[in-house]
Amino acid sequence: MANALEGTVALVTGASSGIGAATARSLATHGAAVAVVARRKDRLDALVSELESGGGRALAVESDITEREQAITTVERTVEALGRLDILVNNAGVMLLGTAADAPIEEWERMVALNVTGLLYVAHAALPHLRSAADDGPRRVADLINVSSVAGRRATAGSAVYNATKFAVNAFTEALRQEITAQHVRVSVVEPGAVVTELTDHLRPEVRDQLRSAFDFERLRADDIADAIAYIVTRDRRVAVNELLIRPTEQAR
Repeated sequence: MANALEGTVALVTGASSGIGAATARSLATHGAAVAVVARRKDRLDALVSELESGGGRALAVESDITEREQAITTVERTVEALGRLDILVNNAGVMLLGTAADAPIEEWERMVALNVTGLLYVAHAALPHLRSAADDGPRRVADLINVSSVAGRRATAGSAVYNATKFAVNAFTEALRQEITAQHVRVSVVEPGAVVTELTDHLRPEVRDQLRSAFDFERLRADDIADAIAYIVTRDRRVAVNELLIRPTEQAR
């Protein structure tokens, strides 16, 4: 399976750290050329250097995908530089928790803009290229993977708007899957539980303090989710993994 993605091109958003960076490394290991997308260009450049030093092809795209034109340009630059687009991993997201009554409305706007609107912009721009890849690509199948969360399956107090954004991701993913699966564009949602990433760094200090006890167990690592994404995209074209829920062993809900 080491070269299962040879000749393909992947685009990964939110690739400057965590799950996105780990996914880019994993897909490159399987032979894909990878466009890595985020706002922190210095981190993207370092990741591209790492991938290229390992013999891979990579492209850094500095972009704020919450801006529609930047999202479109991100896809266009990927196709222009790397020649095609076979795999999209919509991973960029932000988690800003806290009770709804006390939340700054700006936090809600940030989550909706990135977790939902940005994801939709990139997906829409990518779909024509994914259809083309399924028609004439080396594997005759393409993949669109949206990274959601266990928060997209079960609402909890203190997570109202984050829940809302991830429920939206799950609903969009399933409806889109039904629309295009017959064209061999596979649409999948990956729902991680607690993962050691930078997501919690963006929480207000008082919220972070409240949540410390909630994460008092061994959390998943970014590589665990990257492995799951690689599993999905390396299946034979007859196999579509529609939904993958991954929790740490000790996480009860």
